[in-house]
Amino acid sequence: MTIRRVIKVGTSLLRGTTERPTAAVVAELAATIAAQQQRRQPVVLVTSGAVGLGCSRLFLKRRPSEARALQAAAAVGQSRLMRLYDDAFAAHGQPVAQVLLTRADLASRRRYLKASRTLEQLLDWGVVPIVNENDTVAIDELRFGDNDTLSALVAVAVGATELILLTDVDRLYTGDPRQQSDARPIDEVRTRAELDALWTAAGAPSRWGTGGMTTKLAAARIATASGVRVRLADGRDPAVLTALLHGEPSGTLFHPCPRPYGDRKSWLAHALHPEGVLAIDAGAERALRERGASLLAVGIRSVRGEFPRRSAVRLVGEAGEEVGRGISALSSLEIHQAMGRSSPQLGPLRDPLLSDAVVHRDELVITA
Repeated sequence: MTIRRVIKVGTSLLRGTTERPTAAVVAELAATIAAQQQRRQPVVLVTSGAVGLGCSRLFLKRRPSEARALQAAAAVGQSRLMRLYDDAFAAHGQPVAQVLLTRADLASRRRYLKASRTLEQLLDWGVVPIVNENDTVAIDELRFGDNDTLSALVAVAVGATELILLTDVDRLYTGDPRQQSDARPIDEVRTRAELDALWTAAGAPSRWGTGGMTTKLAAARIATASGVRVRLADGRDPAVLTALLHGEPSGTLFHPCPRPYGDRKSWLAHALHPEGVLAIDAGAERALRERGASLLAVGIRSVRGEFPRRSAVRLVGEAGEEVGRGISALSSLEIHQAMGRSSPQLGPLRDPLLSDAVVHRDELVITA
């Protein structure tokens, strides 16, 4: 059986050390992945490192904090990063392709499908896609914020069997092992409830990265909910990745959900950037959960945020917890109007448009 994998490697690994510089890390990755390609087990590589390499090339002692400085550093580092990868893979006769994405690319269904088809074509040709966030043009409101999230969305987009998150610890722990001596290793996470309970075990981001264990748990939630197995393992030792690719256990295994989202539902739940919040009443929540109904204006208690038609929104129940996500057929102003016109004092809606579902069941996913 063909196993399709997405491998994510972060800045903390790619910056390298005195004993194992960046070029050596890249060369080891390329050798391992090229061997996998020869076994007809396709791989997509999601990489960080552009900003870090840019900072190194510019002799900056600290990662910039201003957006324009980060974007400029990424522009300097991205070409250097791809040159390293291209040279390393070329030594094994393996072609690669650069794929730069922003959240806006995946938040649009049309662009999401185009990106997915491009990745599929590259894999069909035996090319290794090397994916990174397009930091040079991404704006704060539509950034992934880390490539862990990007790797999970890419894994869903290409129908991957497995997502491997390479990090600078050997596995997940009940706490940060660098700060808590009693932190215990976790070999398997079997359910979504277990995964959610581990949220508080997340560590702080490193000095040169934007991730940390929180973002890796978030990536695991996205991928496992869509039926993708996730492994978190030590990327400092090249033998670990080789072992994982041969099916040997290492690190922490996150089991996929037994009833995963389909492609469109996964896109609705994870790729969209919500622009508003619809607070719904208990009756609407039961209808959504138990009967798979659409959300009507009569079930909406309040609207937060201003947004146009066809915007992504979060649906929040009376307890304040997220119930689902979807695409609103109406703007925030129209929803306010629909809520008022459907009240007993004002009688039924006169505008046929406003009497339709605010969020249709086909454009809604339950996330609770």
